[in-house]
Amino acid sequence: MGRRVVQIHFLFLSAVVCYAMEERDSASATPRGKAPSNQSRKSYGRSRRSLGVELTNIGFTPGHLAGLRAPTSRELPKPRNLTEHVNPEQIALLVKNEWKLSYITPLYQFRHTQLKTYSKQLSAFIAAEKQQGLAVEIEADTSFRVTFSAVLGLAETEDDAETVFIQIHSRPPFAVEGDAPKVIWSGWLTCINGNPEYLRSLPSGFVCLPLFCTSGSESLTSVVKLWFEKTFDCNFGTLSLNSTCLQWLASMWTGCHPAFNIRYLKLVWNLPAQPPLDISYTIHPQDAWDLWNSIREQDSAADTISINEVESFMKGLEAHFFRHFRIYLSAGTLTKVSTTFGSAHCDGKIKFTSGDSIKHVLMLLTEYALLKMPI
Repeated sequence: MGRRVVQIHFLFLSAVVCYAMEERDSASATPRGKAPSNQSRKSYGRSRRSLGVELTNIGFTPGHLAGLRAPTSRELPKPRNLTEHVNPEQIALLVKNEWKLSYITPLYQFRHTQLKTYSKQLSAFIAAEKQQGLAVEIEADTSFRVTFSAVLGLAETEDDAETVFIQIHSRPPFAVEGDAPKVIWSGWLTCINGNPEYLRSLPSGFVCLPLFCTSGSESLTSVVKLWFEKTFDCNFGTLSLNSTCLQWLASMWTGCHPAFNIRYLKLVWNLPAQPPLDISYTIHPQDAWDLWNSIREQDSAADTISINEVESFMKGLEAHFFRHFRIYLSAGTLTKVSTTFGSAHCDGKIKFTSGDSIKHVLMLLTEYALLKMPI
């Protein structure tokens, strides 16, 4: 079946109610003070896999994660020229694709000075997987190469490791001379404003880049993850974005509207109904800003927001919607947030369409990656 859409416009705010009549588809160096050592190590990653279950919040991890809690306040994005610190070409790589998010446990003996070596090793590993007949989406007669590079300037603190960007390039066998190889897979590992207590507690030799973003075929993603696990004794896990994380993003982006002009705020909820009910709620940016201003706490700093303000902002939007449609959005699940800055989905997908707020979003995602890691 198709989808029946009812669109209603009213003063200040507009909403679109979509009735889903079909099932939804579901360089430079390691961090300062963290020089790798040749001492014997404990295996913190794959050793738990032999149990056949995923352990969460049980056991051990390199470092002390038990005390980590999501912060109750965050900084608002500020106008800044990111190109002063980061190469514009590298920024363009980050805002180019939709990224699938994962968390990755600390890497043992990872060194930013060995990125060229890692490029050769991963290339050889992918070639070996192809020869074994595994499902790698690169044609047998197609040449390819892997490149590792450091994205310098994104790190916020002395404890953050520099971001690492990976690309897999492919050149078809009958490519015209002079044609540039095609990028068939991209990924990057980052840590922006990571918890300093945790980062400093890591044993010598471990580097923490907890957020892993990928764009490309699942088969290549699986091969790349497997190489990382074998080479650096780490573990991966899916990083979904819960309603609280999406609410933070909606509030952060709305809070910086006067400086950046977000143009619109769009929120999508899924309500438990038969058939499934998807609600797309689009708010004019000035109306969202007026509501945001009205709920701001008097003692709030101009450049920060609190969890209480986030909750009040969302309740205000939900109350406005209820007055017009008699539908409790709070009975459903917030699944997507989008503005002209980008979009984020609960299934762990994010897209940056502007570099203006990218650092603050990556701070939030770094926090969630660290909190998600098994301990």
